[in-house]
Amino acid sequence: MARHTGPVCKLCRREGEKLFLKGDRCFTAKCAFEKRSYPPGMHGRRARFRRKTTDFGTQLREKQKARRIYGVMERQFRRYFRLAERRKGVTGANLLQALESRLDNVVHRLGFASSRAQARQLVRHGHFEVNGTKTNVPSYLVKPGEQISVRARSKTNGYFQAVAQEMEHRFVPEWLSVDVNSLSGRVLALPTREEIEAPLNEQLITEYYSR
Repeated sequence: MARHTGPVCKLCRREGEKLFLKGDRCFTAKCAFEKRSYPPGMHGRRARFRRKTTDFGTQLREKQKARRIYGVMERQFRRYFRLAERRKGVTGANLLQALESRLDNVVHRLGFASSRAQARQLVRHGHFEVNGTKTNVPSYLVKPGEQISVRARSKTNGYFQAVAQEMEHRFVPEWLSVDVNSLSGRVLALPTREEIEAPLNEQLITEYYSR
């Protein structure tokens, strides 16, 4: 399973904005972007002043930003784009909808994890069920009506006991519902573009793949 294994804070610095890849840490003074907001590398300080961006470069950076936010590699991201093209509606909105429908993202949105990377690890370790069936595939695309719940044997885990106390204070989007007492959530509907809180311009991504 391919995944990024390097320092994720460098990804935020490369994109020139916070991508909130480390969850709660990104909201503290320990955030690396707060200390060094310039691009990584020995020429990073000077590069931010003399960088010239073309239309292609702008489209590429937006595509890379989307990949890094959702934690997917290029080949997989391209498959999501092809899937979005085949669906009815606006391709860019369909792309973000597919990315938001990933199981690891839904686990994160429900409040079971503070970041998508953490949610991905929890899913891979087999802590979740979808409609009562153990599912350890982070890229599984959830559907309206499906229930995501913490497995019975995992509920006694100290991590989930601590999470249960914090979940009441975490925001859950309207297309999802959560039951803190049973450590479960349900997909009410697929998210619309207005319900997707991602700092992305999906039109630039569509233009990148359509050139």
